[in-house]
Amino acid sequence: MLDANNFKLVSVTPPAAIIDAASATTAEVDTKGWEHARIIAYLGATDVAMSALKVTESDTSGSGHADVPGLVYGTSTDIAGSTSALPTADADNTFFVFDLDLRGRKRYLDVIATCGDGSTGTFLTIWAELYRGDVAPHTVAGHGAGGMLKR
Repeated sequence: MLDANNFKLVSVTPPAAIIDAASATTAEVDTKGWEHARIIAYLGATDVAMSALKVTESDTSGSGHADVPGLVYGTSTDIAGSTSALPTADADNTFFVFDLDLRGRKRYLDVIATCGDGSTGTFLTIWAELYRGDVAPHTVAGHGAGGMLKR
């Protein structure tokens, strides 16, 4: 079970203009001190299938990234035991989730998200949720948030 108070949010691809026939600009996720990551890609309006959606990893920031086995849409097996599919032209307003145990993994994660060539393209945002930190954050900024309400 994931501790609801021991988490950090990381923006990978913030909401931006529509992407057509190009890869999204992404930011690496530094996983040092965390045991679990969930990366979520959310597609808004889209009129074309994506040609790549996968997670990569590296020991070095900014270089040497390789695909994480099992985290490649279109070739990896999903939780139902079937071959996963890349997002299609009718995948409007859907989530695509990557879930991984970070123990034994490389430190830096990144996402390759390539949108196909359509009439307009794809609205896309991606974020990471890190869980089970060595030290639980105790500030709003430590959680990666701009604000946080709790009851």
